[in-house]
Amino acid sequence: METLSEVSHEVATIPKTKLCMLLFLASEAVFFLMLILAYVYFRGFVSSGPTAASSLDPKVTGIYTIFLLSSSGTVFLAGRSLKQRNRARFLSWLAVTVLFGAIFLVGQGREYAKLLANNVTINRNLFGTTFFTLTGLHGFHVFIGLLLMITLFGVIKAGGEKQMIALESVSLYWHFVDVVWIVIFSIIYLWSAS
Repeated sequence: METLSEVSHEVATIPKTKLCMLLFLASEAVFFLMLILAYVYFRGFVSSGPTAASSLDPKVTGIYTIFLLSSSGTVFLAGRSLKQRNRARFLSWLAVTVLFGAIFLVGQGREYAKLLANNVTINRNLFGTTFFTLTGLHGFHVFIGLLLMITLFGVIKAGGEKQMIALESVSLYWHFVDVVWIVIFSIIYLWSAS
């Protein structure tokens, strides 16, 4: 069992940027947990109107999910390339990560457009409210992650070589977004839509 001084030493050796990201992600995990619990709780209260089962297409969303989850692998490969000081390979893998994340967002936009065309809106019923709130906030997090990666791409391309800590922090954020999506997809699309 570790002593308090050993634990504090381990925390002290974590770079501040990475520690801040870990603390931020812990707060975001609680935030998403509350939204997911609200969705699960209110799922049983939908008495009329659209539901996950009547409105969503898990197969199509599953295709976009594959792109998002694959982006965790590409961001990992980008980090490995940066550690190996292979800037060209890093930039390529990071570009693929951004592309995969963008494909996911396009898929979410297409799904929203279809839902809105079928009069499934955020104020239609509890399903609409909880679905759009949960998936919309997740999509916003994906968008922020893409902005962070594009910024990092620009910094490295411009010649900033000592960006490993920044990449690790952005990667942590991106993996978090992917893990949250696995939970959301499982609950909304696989469990609720079945």
